[in-house]
Amino acid sequence: MTTLFTNVTALLMDEAFTTLRYGYVAVDGSKISYVGPNRPWGDFDQTIDCTGKVMMPGFVNAHTHVPMTLMRGYGGGHDLQSWLQDYIFPAEDKWDDRAIAAAAQLGLAEMIASGVTCIADMYMRMGVVARQVYDAGISANLSVGGVYFGDPADFNPDTCEDCANMRALREEWHGAGDGQILVDASIHGEYTSSAPLWEWMADYAQAYGLGMHVHISETEREHRECQLRHGGRSPIQALDQYGVWSKSTRAIAAHCVYTTPGDWAIMREKGVSCVHNPYSNLKLGSGVAPIPAMLKAGVNVALGTDGVSSHNSVDPFADMKLAAVLHNGVGRDPMAVTARQALEMATASGGKALGRHTGRIEAGRPADLILVDFDAPNLIPCHDVAENLVFSAHGSNVVMNMARGRVIYQNGAFLTLDLDRVKAEVRQYALPLLFK
Repeated sequence: MTTLFTNVTALLMDEAFTTLRYGYVAVDGSKISYVGPNRPWGDFDQTIDCTGKVMMPGFVNAHTHVPMTLMRGYGGGHDLQSWLQDYIFPAEDKWDDRAIAAAAQLGLAEMIASGVTCIADMYMRMGVVARQVYDAGISANLSVGGVYFGDPADFNPDTCEDCANMRALREEWHGAGDGQILVDASIHGEYTSSAPLWEWMADYAQAYGLGMHVHISETEREHRECQLRHGGRSPIQALDQYGVWSKSTRAIAAHCVYTTPGDWAIMREKGVSCVHNPYSNLKLGSGVAPIPAMLKAGVNVALGTDGVSSHNSVDPFADMKLAAVLHNGVGRDPMAVTARQALEMATASGGKALGRHTGRIEAGRPADLILVDFDAPNLIPCHDVAENLVFSAHGSNVVMNMARGRVIYQNGAFLTLDLDRVKAEVRQYALPLLFK
């Protein structure tokens, strides 16, 4: 399938932060084949006129829990530990595959309509989630958040359920769809597991060339209690002792709210990306991650929404805007995080964090492209494309989502999901199962 976009105004997200105007973007199969001011030679299977719209790379949502869409607004007004123990964990105990499938489809529909083309998701029953992601058409790095509450002396990977789930997910799904689905190793967090699981997961990642996905220093309590358990070491430092962070293992650390300069040095050296989740961290009262300092320390920073349960939406525009303004207010510096930096977190830096080539509009890269309607009232006038995208746009302004060269959403229509069927399944089966 070949596609030619004409009359293109595009934020390319290249090193020069170029805005292409009145140009052309061509797609051949799953890749971008041309970007420039002149019409490329040849015939195309479809032509899309971009007049009145702005093209940008699709968003990379680098930390999600897609099925948690069913917990939207559930248990609000509590700190992280109370919210998990009293609300989320009891509901999650009731999941079955059918409900997980419906919830995942609903979450994916919301993401696709908001311009997301790639995610990193950590949750349970991930084989079911993988099938929904694959069918929906976006790319994903999927992981089982490894948990182990038993006596460390009794740990056995042959009897640990999450080790078995990790193996099964990799064997069935890693590399599926010519790399559409990648599987990462994962440790849910320092506080939900112990050293034997960390070592096993680190060895497994290195043996099979997988990435790593971990919750890190999300709350002050988590960070402080880790230090008490591990002789003053932070979660980053404690996990580093057991080989979780390795230069040969690409890794993402979600949240990083209470990380320190010592942590950032390890992250920079070992190539561990921070995934900033500003909306979720603020809603749960967890705190504010020191993003400007991390960027200055050379840490790659991506952007995530976290689960709908702690965010209430998966609109990446909301987190991008918040990432851009939060530290400007905290630090009383209007340049603490710029519009360009926020856009990079949401696109190119997210691609880097996930080990993918996505996040820029450039020949040879994946054709993960979205169109934003700049004729919408909230985007008129446009003095600066980046300023409008970061501070004015929202997910409902997305009018086209192309993932891996395939249009999966256009003008309000989902082309890979039956939204009416999904909503019926959620209302008639999944919600009654979890909340009856």
